[in-house]
Parts: sequence; C-alpha cells; structure tokens
Amino acid sequence: MLPIAVFKLLEENDIKLLKILEKGMFHFEFVPIDYVVRKTRVEASLLSRNLSKLCRLGLVRRSFGAYEGYSLTRWGYDCLALSYLVSNNILEAIGKPLGIGKEADVYDAITPLGERVAVKFHRLGRTSFKKTRRVRTYVADRDKVSWLIQSKMAAKREFEALKLLYPKGVSVPKPKAWNRHVIVMSYIEGDPLYVCDFLPDPIGFLNDVLGNIQKSYRDVGVVHGDLSEYNIIVTPEIKPLIIDWPQFVSAIHPSAFSLLKRDVFNVLRFFERRFRVKVDFKSVFEYIIGE
Repeated sequence: MLPIAVFKLLEENDIKLLKILEKGMFHFEFVPIDYVVRKTRVEASLLSRNLSKLCRLGLVRRSFGAYEGYSLTRWGYDCLALSYLVSNNILEAIGKPLGIGKEADVYDAITPLGERVAVKFHRLGRTSFKKTRRVRTYVADRDKVSWLIQSKMAAKREFEALKLLYPKGVSVPKPKAWNRHVIVMSYIEGDPLYVCDFLPDPIGFLNDVLGNIQKSYRDVGVVHGDLSEYNIIVTPEIKPLIIDWPQFVSAIHPSAFSLLKRDVFNVLRFFERRFRVKVDFKSVFEYIIGE
C-alpha cells in the first residue's frame, strides 16, 4: 500500500532530508551521516534525531556497518514523488489500486480539476533483477544501479514511449506527468487480455492489436519488446489498449527485429491457444514490417 497517512505527517524539513538521501544514493548504498551533515549544515546529533523519526515512519533504513548510513525505503521514495505531484497540482487524491504486480503498482487517482487518472509506481525489485538486466537495455550496461534508481529509469523510459506513441494514434494511455519512479496517465479501464475467455470478435480484436504493433513500428519507430496477453487491456468498447512500455527499443536498435518477432509470436500464440484463431506468422510479420 501507499504511505498516504505517513505522507500527511511530513514537514518541509522532512522532505528536504529525503531529497538529500535520494541524491546520496546515486553514490552510496547507505548514505554516510557525514555526507548528510555537509549537505544540510546541521550537526550530527540533531540530524540523527530527525533521521530516527523517518526510520520510525518507515521511510528510511539505517545501517551501522563500517559507518552510520541511511537509505530511502520504497515508502520514502513514494513520498518524494507524491510531494512533487501534489505541490505541482498534478494530483489531488489517490484511491484504490487498479493493479499490483512484481514490477509496478497502479492506482486510481483524481487531479485538482476532477479528472480521473491512473498513477503507476514502478517497483523494480531484487526478485526481478536478473530479468531486468537481461531484457532491459537501459540498465544492462551498468554495473551497480540501486533499485530506486532503476525504477526511476523505467518510469522515465515508459513516459518517453507514451509521449512518442500517443500522438501518433497508437492505442496507449495518454501521458500526463512523470516524476521519479511514478507516471500519471489517462485512466485505464478494462481487463487484461489473459483473463478474457470470450471475445465477440477475436479475429477483429487480433487485427486491432496487430495494427497497433504495425503503427508503433512503422510510423513511430518503436518496438514494445515484451508484448503479451498480460499487457494488452480489453477496454469496455472491446478495443485493445497496450500498456507497460519501459523496455521499448527503437526500430533501429540491433535487437529490434528479434524483439518484434517475439512480440508478434506471443500474441499469435495466445490467440491460437485461447480463441482457436490461427494465422500464418510469416504473412503477419511481413504485413507489420511492410514487405
């Protein structure tokens, strides 16, 4: 769950201290107390009391190994993102979760203008680390990247993808805002394709999915890279909405062709298995790439 109750207890100095720890975590797993003293110009005894408060609230972890050090928890990072989104009049309130996964949580939310939106918190964790480094090119070449920083990079990448795709008419959520590991986008309504046992027109729905893959590749120059029935939403209008874009690659990326083939294969395999819709992979692929 999100630390909404804790967030309401924070004061301006608490947010400033969390920001200092965030910057320090680009260099340290646990930010030394000496580093925090230099940045705040507050004596260590007073800082320790302030940091103890944040530890009690679950926003900071403390280490007494070779030195006294501190690092943000997931909740601490959440509070920093929430602080930005609230203070910049992007969010007014957050409601129930729309989906909880291994690498992201999505929540229902309201803007100050009363618009209903979806808020996605990227949460790359240790259980997905090997997969993350294997399939996501934006972290594969980095030796040591903290989980919070990886999550921020994933959110930034996904926001970039949505900004490219949405104006070109690809069926993706409309991007609204991005900060740290959080994306605000248009409200996501519907069910994941994998839970659907019936579609009134499975062939027509498949053609819509393939059309979006083609438009992404040929018109935008983007390949999803991890497309399957798990990140295709069936909207109330029985149209596809393609989500989860942090691992996208450019069409000129060395791996783009193989990733595009995998995306298409995954979709065709699912429709054959679930809806008994069988189409020729070669002809579909040639249609997508324009041959």
